[in-house]
Amino acid sequence: MAWIYLTMAGVLEIIWVIGLKYSHGFTILIPSVITAVLILLSFFLLSKSFHSVSIGTGYAVFTGLGTVGTVAAGMLLWDETINLWKVFFVVLMITGIIGLKVSQAEPKP
Repeated sequence: MAWIYLTMAGVLEIIWVIGLKYSHGFTILIPSVITAVLILLSFFLLSKSFHSVSIGTGYAVFTGLGTVGTVAAGMLLWDETINLWKVFFVVLMITGIIGLKVSQAEPKP
């Protein structure tokens, strides 16, 4: 269940980072409120995941998912540049996230 919480927290991070763009520095009410709620929910789920996932691995996966998703959103939604190096490093991050998940030792009871 911890990995589900962690994944949900990472997906919410992508959404709230996009919300930051639309809140214009928290000057527009509705996007600001939605973004703040998603930030709180994202960090709540992240904290729940730390019951079973090590803090280093969990935080790295959380920020990695958020980074990869935000880069992808920028490319898809705002026509940010796509080039071979950017794709290479995003794939490298995904590989690192998978590696951290695979290498996660089972928690001690």
